[in-house]
Amino acid sequence: MLKDAIDLTSLRRVLVIKLRHHGDVLLTSPVFTTLKNHAPHIEVDALVYQDTAEMLTFHPAISEVHTIDRGWKKFGLFSQVSEEWRLFSRLRARQYDLVIHLTEHNRGAWLARLLDVPHAVTRNVRGRGYFWRNSFTHLYPVPGGTFRHTVETQLDALRRIGLFPGEGERMLTLDPGEAAREDVRHRLEQHGLAGKDFIHIHPASRWMFKCWPAGHMTELMRALQAQGQRIVVTAAPDAAEQALVREMLAPLEWPVVNFSGQLNLKQLAALTSMAKVFVGVDSAPMHIAAAMQTPVVVLFGPSGDLEWGPWRVPHRILTSAHICRPCGNDGCGGGKRSECLEAIPVERVLAAVQELLQGL
Repeated sequence: MLKDAIDLTSLRRVLVIKLRHHGDVLLTSPVFTTLKNHAPHIEVDALVYQDTAEMLTFHPAISEVHTIDRGWKKFGLFSQVSEEWRLFSRLRARQYDLVIHLTEHNRGAWLARLLDVPHAVTRNVRGRGYFWRNSFTHLYPVPGGTFRHTVETQLDALRRIGLFPGEGERMLTLDPGEAAREDVRHRLEQHGLAGKDFIHIHPASRWMFKCWPAGHMTELMRALQAQGQRIVVTAAPDAAEQALVREMLAPLEWPVVNFSGQLNLKQLAALTSMAKVFVGVDSAPMHIAAAMQTPVVVLFGPSGDLEWGPWRVPHRILTSAHICRPCGNDGCGGGKRSECLEAIPVERVLAAVQELLQGL
């Protein structure tokens, strides 16, 4: 027995903080599942950025999702302070017994202090001083020199307090909701499609250095169409992503169903759940596909596939043999183009898609 393990029976409410991007937030979902499974009596809340909240809403283990709007500061200092105070008041009223902080954001340290919680856990961040270390009762180490999936690293916060997740508790959880499912079914019907009739391709990322060249994706879609596959393409409303999709689709002789910029995150999840296979790059939609248990083909370049790859879903990961990857840089030499991605041939990706289709 861990000598400073926390007695779960003494807890009433827990706050889990994850102030990161969409995919990062989705990968915290097993933390909530595990907490609720081992202590059904507790209420587990989340604190995330407002634009990422849909990654956790409808999660059956979560009582409340509190949000921070990154745009608060746009409206001036007084408005920002007012919103911050309202948020703090809501959090304080919940009277948490435990805070689990899953990033290196200083807000977690401040909240652990100001909310006066008896227990607070976060990772042991190298180089952080007295204030950080003494804001928390429990610090957990992150193994150095190894490549471990982000889901497991986050679950270490629970292991540190004596709570060890079972195998069945480590799956991602994402519920699109019936409204999103019905909306997507209707959209597909308008194009003569139903569930499992199509391949879902989400070719873009908010970081262009993670994207496969447009011409390569065009060739892949053309080859899939030649095999009789229907294709649905999605992308964010972002202008750069929209431009990339237009470049990919323009040379095609046969049209695809293009929902780019038309779906919110819940609708995207519903669409992915109905696809035969998902094809994309290292991005939040790839993690959404994994959560929906849709087989995934994903291309990785500068980012680490061992830490960020598809989690517990049938998949194929495509990488190059470049010895410098994963470097984590925004393209080779910071030039926004990643030669390791450009080197992945269309034939390999097509073969990966075919392998997963054969397994259905």
